[in-house]
Amino acid sequence: MNKYALDTDIVTYYLKGNKDIINRVSTEADNSNTIVIPPMVFYEIKRWLLTINASKKLAIFEYMCSLSGICAIEKETLEIAAATYSNCQKKGIVIGDNDILIASFCIYHDITLVTNNEKHFKSIPNLKFVNWL
Repeated sequence: MNKYALDTDIVTYYLKGNKDIINRVSTEADNSNTIVIPPMVFYEIKRWLLTINASKKLAIFEYMCSLSGICAIEKETLEIAAATYSNCQKKGIVIGDNDILIASFCIYHDITLVTNNEKHFKSIPNLKFVNWL
């Protein structure tokens, strides 16, 4: 059984009706693989949908979250994030805080991140990620 965490861009594609992503999420769920929404992704998506008053997409997102679940941020995730940030800064690599938190969440929980933003995550050691597009 595989465990996947959906990045913000993948959830956005899903909500915008991208057939490849919708079919892949459905297939993975049908195959008893675990799909989660990291708490930082929940925040990014929810704030966007509330800001643009997208009630239909918000309902779809809420349903999606009820099926996959939202996990909490643990101290261990924050420890990994702080160390990742520090290591990247020392190497001159700039990665946004939410991306570092999403990656750290995945590393701590041993979950593969599904993203189309490979360039944001390729510099983070120990992160497993795939692109479904």
